[in-house]
Amino acid sequence: MRAVVQRVSSAEVSVNGQTAGRIDSGLLVLLGVGRGDTAKDAAYLAGKTAGLRVFEGSDGRMTKSVRDIGGAVLAISQFTLFGDVRRGLRPSFDSAADPETAEGLYEEFVAQLRAAGLEVATGVFRATMRVDSVNEGPVTILLDSTKLL
Repeated sequence: MRAVVQRVSSAEVSVNGQTAGRIDSGLLVLLGVGRGDTAKDAAYLAGKTAGLRVFEGSDGRMTKSVRDIGGAVLAISQFTLFGDVRRGLRPSFDSAADPETAEGLYEEFVAQLRAAGLEVATGVFRATMRVDSVNEGPVTILLDSTKLL
């Protein structure tokens, strides 16, 4: 499972011109589910996301998590994180999970964040979405559950 996590002052996702999810200060998470990923991967990434210290404390250093600042998370499914272009210019998505598995693990990731006490907004699974965000810093972190060490 892979995630691109951005520190944002605001983020919004819309489908067909209608807002599906919106947050103010917090984290925008683009989440991709790969073949072989399990609920363990979802729990690992949710824990990392909830505890990720990318917000500035009083000393100006990144010492606070999204929980610490009372922020929210906008989680959006994005299978293209598993796009592979090593053999050409058109991405292959062979390593992405099938849609049914991916949706279940995406929902598990969201449930884990909510269980951690976070407000979570979402996009619409398998929809074409427009994402607007204001990245603060900018701060962008890549998380991958297969790279545990």
